[in-house]
Amino acid sequence: MARELPSLNALRAFEAAARLESISRAGSELHVTHGAISRQIRALEAELGVPLFQRQGRGVSLTAAGLRLRDAAALSFGQLRDVCVEISRDQTRTPFVLGCSGSLLARWVIPRLERMGHDLPEIPLHLSALEDLPHALDGLDAALLLAAPPWPKDWQVEVLAPETVGPVVSPGYSGWPKLKGQPASCLLDEPLLHTASRPQASHEWARAAKLPGSPPSGQGFPHLYYLLEAAIAGLGVAIVPAPLVTDELAAGRLLAPWEFVPTDAAWILAVPGRRHDRRAPALAAWLANELARG
Repeated sequence: MARELPSLNALRAFEAAARLESISRAGSELHVTHGAISRQIRALEAELGVPLFQRQGRGVSLTAAGLRLRDAAALSFGQLRDVCVEISRDQTRTPFVLGCSGSLLARWVIPRLERMGHDLPEIPLHLSALEDLPHALDGLDAALLLAAPPWPKDWQVEVLAPETVGPVVSPGYSGWPKLKGQPASCLLDEPLLHTASRPQASHEWARAAKLPGSPPSGQGFPHLYYLLEAAIAGLGVAIVPAPLVTDELAAGRLLAPWEFVPTDAAWILAVPGRRHDRRAPALAAWLANELARG
């Protein structure tokens, strides 16, 4: 049976001390104390059965065995560092596959792609449209979702922001004159546009806004994107997530005279449970900041 290597922590402490010719400087480099480095080296000497350092005045010098191990350790750790750098560089060249619904893709992600590319040049993004809320993330590095917990246990979930929804209406909507200046309760008599992807949105909004009922359902649309376009076209009042209408509100194409309220759902970045891609936390931080800006 092949003999196992000594402790890698001990070898790392020895390599740093031998390379820097100082136990104190090795401790500083590895963010541990002088004593911790000394203990690791003593343990390594005990395991090998030979001294690796010898005292020389106020300092230490390497023994013949220490010199041999220093050269081997320097070569091995150097090769490990080089391979890790290469692997990291290869990862940054590999497309990061981000899934999200077609509505989020069209209304929120695509308008921010240029800024994202400028801020995160190390993440070459490949976008994949999702038709429904996925139960698995096969083929994806991550998914940007609007979803309520509980989430699948095999997901790593980074909560980016709470979902807030509210009623929006076009100033060209024929019913706007009678709604203008009225409290939110006026919508209890207004058939609201809805989407099959979030059929309960109006009920969730009414409950969160503490209204004594729910508005009736108006015309339905298969996707949130079409719902937003219908609202912009003046076909009625729609309950929508706030970040998706930021530009329309700023331009006056839509009005939000009533309150946006939080729901039980959240904007999340979901990563497959066994995936460890260092780009995902960077993307999550950027997305959270972008949502906070909105």
